[in-house]
Amino acid sequence: MDRMKAEIINPFLESAKLVLHQLIQISPSTGTLAVKSVKPVADHIWIQIGMTGQLSGNIIFGLHEQVAMRIVSAMMGGFTITEMDDMSRSAISELGNMISGNAGILLSNQGVTVDITPPSVVHGQDFTGIMPDKALTIPLLMDGIGELDIQVLIS
Repeated sequence: MDRMKAEIINPFLESAKLVLHQLIQISPSTGTLAVKSVKPVADHIWIQIGMTGQLSGNIIFGLHEQVAMRIVSAMMGGFTITEMDDMSRSAISELGNMISGNAGILLSNQGVTVDITPPSVVHGQDFTGIMPDKALTIPLLMDGIGELDIQVLIS
């Protein structure tokens, strides 16, 4: 595996753990780093963050709709979420924004200058665009909530 990509994923991983802990008081564990195929999945949501500067590409957070609703519910103090409506999509987008902004700071501290685009939230079946076949992926495992995949697509 390309060592550079592994170094890029770490700030996003650390940032995601920190932000999830701050927002919903859970401490996710880290799954196994792997290369996975990138493909649309009908009942999944993708939070896509673009990067430009010294790094060019996308970071994509992939999660099942049910997992997204559990995270949004926890972000809203336990209010039950039954669908990914505009407010839920906005909340999950903000989660992506917070993780990416924090990761941008961590990258900057490593001497890597990047600009990060605002997140776009896409449902699996609407997932389009030119995507590589494979991405470096690491899952975050959240007890009682589910899994959040962090995928690095760097050209």
